[in-house]
Amino acid sequence: MCLRKLPEIKAFTRPAGLSWDAPAEALERWAAPVAAAEDPATISIYEPIGADWFGEGFTAKRMAAALRAIGPNPVNVSINSPGGDVFEGLAIYNQLREHPAEVKVKVMGLAASAASFIAMAGDRIEMGLGSFMMIHNSWGVVIGNRHEMRAAAHLFDEFDASMRDIYVARTGLDGAEVSSLMDAETWLGARKAVDKGFADATFDDAEANSTGQARADVGARRRLDALLARQGVPRAERRRLMREISGTQDAAGPDAMPCAGVDTAALRRLIATLKN
Repeated sequence: MCLRKLPEIKAFTRPAGLSWDAPAEALERWAAPVAAAEDPATISIYEPIGADWFGEGFTAKRMAAALRAIGPNPVNVSINSPGGDVFEGLAIYNQLREHPAEVKVKVMGLAASAASFIAMAGDRIEMGLGSFMMIHNSWGVVIGNRHEMRAAAHLFDEFDASMRDIYVARTGLDGAEVSSLMDAETWLGARKAVDKGFADATFDDAEANSTGQARADVGARRRLDALLARQGVPRAERRRLMREISGTQDAAGPDAMPCAGVDTAALRRLIATLKN
């Protein structure tokens, strides 16, 4: 990145027994169709960060491929994501930070959790009116003994410090204030994000409010996933339930498509039941 001096974040080792997920509230707010394709100089992050069991998700590998295709030229990054895997998010942030030309970020709907610090890599950050950015402390699910639990807590401390450094460098806010915002899981509307330095300007673009035309089964699966997450169902259990609903077995081969043949009507009935 050529215009701003942002901290490089070191690579972290992914420990065994630790899994990540997007926050339940972010999943609920985000569960929207994917927008239409854009021009070749625009990289669209309209999915959770990191691969998921739907065969979707934006990864560092995809970002690397997109940047190679664009070359040493200015790049636009459009974001509508609930966040997700912090390891992938930090890698994507570093990729954009090191891009040799200008990086312009537009928050089209939501930049939450890991997606929020990816957005910070922009030389210029714009937020659509009605869009949101959410920052919070890192969190995940840990399985293991007391030593692994303590190691995970230490790792979370390091993640939080890294994210705080990114936000402080981008906004100019005091570190203590940023930590307080993270502790409180703060949702920032477009104008408030600009006021606090998390963005440079707002824009009123019809594209920011467009939902496009998505496949009905994708939208239904995402709404169901958000509702299950809100009720505290772990990520692995949600995956099992989605496979049962779709008829996809755990023994399926690696080339099997997750949630293939999903019964959209059944999903909608289940969603209505959960809401009630």
